[in-house]
Amino acid sequence: MNKSIIWVHGDCLSPYNPALKAYANAPAIWVWDDALIAEWQLSLKRLTFIYECLLELPVIIRRGDVATEVMAFAQEHNANLVVTAESPSPRLDAICDEIENSMSLEVLAIEPFLNYDGYIDLKRFSRYWKVAEKYVFGKKL
Repeated sequence: MNKSIIWVHGDCLSPYNPALKAYANAPAIWVWDDALIAEWQLSLKRLTFIYECLLELPVIIRRGDVATEVMAFAQEHNANLVVTAESPSPRLDAICDEIENSMSLEVLAIEPFLNYDGYIDLKRFSRYWKVAEKYVFGKKL
């Protein structure tokens, strides 16, 4: 029998995260990704926004190397399964691969905010929203 933990990441920082819904009683973790924060040079405003979102979720907050912290959290809870939401991010894909080298990983599909198959720059919300708003307000969802 699998005992699970949930890994919440920045691409599904929402109470509607499918992992939080499907595994509501499992302990959940968020890890501040030091390398990503340094690479993206996130502003204090953005970090504060993320933190405020986290306060609304049932997660334990840690900081460091994401895969290492997620696997340590799983060990602390005697879990052999990490459950998370899918992401288009190659960085999160690499973290998933690293976790899968040590334990089972279940990646749950998320319901898309909009149906769009073109390129959207996900590094800046304003660039994403410039494309997305046409589909959100231009069509009924």
